[in-house]
Amino acid sequence: MSQRSERISQLSLVNSSRHRAERGDATRRPNWTSVCPLDRLDPDRGMAALVDGVQVALVRTGGELYAVDNLDPVGGAYVMSRGIVGSRGGVPTLASPLHKQVYDLRTGWCLDLPDVALRRHEVRCRDGQVEVRLRQEE
Repeated sequence: MSQRSERISQLSLVNSSRHRAERGDATRRPNWTSVCPLDRLDPDRGMAALVDGVQVALVRTGGELYAVDNLDPVGGAYVMSRGIVGSRGGVPTLASPLHKQVYDLRTGWCLDLPDVALRRHEVRCRDGQVEVRLRQEE
């Protein structure tokens, strides 16, 4: 199977089972969506996932999981899952494969351009399954 076919199957794979969200008194939070088994995420590589209609880039690096929008805010293409995973000064980063802007995976902020950021999403591993909960527009 080619890498392109594998990426497409990864995108279609993920909109599977959902878990009930914990609800507060006045606010309703989006549900956690089960994406894939943890061992499906290769360390220091991105993977695309479709979560409730939103393309998300998942990254496993330094023993942590990160989820950001797959949309490159500078290039306007859905390519962040193909970005270069690394670090800058101990900060886990993801570089755009298009123009190489580097983003802090913890905050989403671009380290090269002020006022540019990737939207971050909540991510966790529960019983060996990676789950994502989309953040609303910030």
